[in-house]
Amino acid sequence: MRFIGRVGVQWAGLAVLLVATLPAVAAAATAAADPKPVYSDAAALGKLIFFDATLSASGKMSCASCHSPSHAYGPPNGLAAQLGGADMRTQGTRAVPSLRYVLNRTPMWSHAQAASLSERLSETDNAPVGGFGWDGRFDRLHDQASFPLFNPNEMANKDPTAVLAKLEQAPYAARFKEVFGQNIFVDRAKAFSQAMYAIERFELEDPSFHPYTSKFDYYLEGKAQLTARESRGKKLFDNPAGGNCASCHIDQVGVDGSHPLFTDFNFQALGVPRNPQLHANADPKYFDMGLCGPLRTDQSSDKSNCGLFKSVSLRNTATRHVFFHNGRFHTLKDALRFYVQRDTNPAKWYPKDTRGNVDKFNDLPVALRVNVDTTDEPLTRKAGERPVWSERDIDDVAAFLATLNDGYVPKPKPSH
Repeated sequence: MRFIGRVGVQWAGLAVLLVATLPAVAAAATAAADPKPVYSDAAALGKLIFFDATLSASGKMSCASCHSPSHAYGPPNGLAAQLGGADMRTQGTRAVPSLRYVLNRTPMWSHAQAASLSERLSETDNAPVGGFGWDGRFDRLHDQASFPLFNPNEMANKDPTAVLAKLEQAPYAARFKEVFGQNIFVDRAKAFSQAMYAIERFELEDPSFHPYTSKFDYYLEGKAQLTARESRGKKLFDNPAGGNCASCHIDQVGVDGSHPLFTDFNFQALGVPRNPQLHANADPKYFDMGLCGPLRTDQSSDKSNCGLFKSVSLRNTATRHVFFHNGRFHTLKDALRFYVQRDTNPAKWYPKDTRGNVDKFNDLPVALRVNVDTTDEPLTRKAGERPVWSERDIDDVAAFLATLNDGYVPKPKPSH
């Protein structure tokens, strides 16, 4: 879905080129067929760390608590934001994204590199691209892995020393020493770095993070056919004059035959309504502005970055029960309805202000609402106009998106 015009179509083409330079899907598909994947020693340790709840202040939260393997490494429920902290009662400020697919193949362009390359493509397109998290502030997987350990809303450790003290007491501590050296815990900084490296290796090596077993993958390989409804949904998804989704959520194979990840790794401001289910939003002065803060600070000097969030992969999105960075919607069809009806029926999605006017784009300060995309289809519509999708269209697009769910078993061809 194309949500911000100033980034331009150049980045969509760039993302295709970047993805195409990475390993083809065949290797991942082969690995996924192996019921017992062979890990490096570091990855095997990373798996243990990933599922170890004792590394949290509460002793009840692991990486897998929020990134559930049985839920495409996304949240296991429909909460707008998960509960954590030392007492497991502290709510986070953002919905939990999936760790599937975006981790193993997101182009890790530093934001300075991205801006520099963008300037060569266009004098005005200089938004950052890539990175991990809703605001892309992590350029490396092991940096991303460390954040939840210290976030007071999540695992809530005070510092790396607190984590290492628990790691030294873990059942796999001896194995950690065997892999990284018997004296590894003497150098505390190195020990913590190696622990994060181990998580990174697990995320990269375990095929469950990138199985490519959706119906759409088999369709691309000629092993499955889309139904009439799914085919119609794909056309609606691709149509640049309609849904225009594929301009950000690329669904074309790479030049090397690699299967698409349904994201261009870019950032957009969609103007999702403020979510009263988030405790942080009880403060009327609090705003989550993505690239502009509060969690990220290095992009905040450019106010045009405020309100931009990363375009996530749509793979397995039909299995989720919470959508967008603030978890405002809890069904896929409601998320799609908002997308096409945001401007044609804003009163349906936004509250009224004290003067009785629709408070459109109310999850951003008034002065920054100009950043929300109103130039790309279908976000150009006016109140009272007909949405680009009917309810039947929404059903069809949802059916197509369901073909991106992993775990599809293709029907065997009839023998003759």
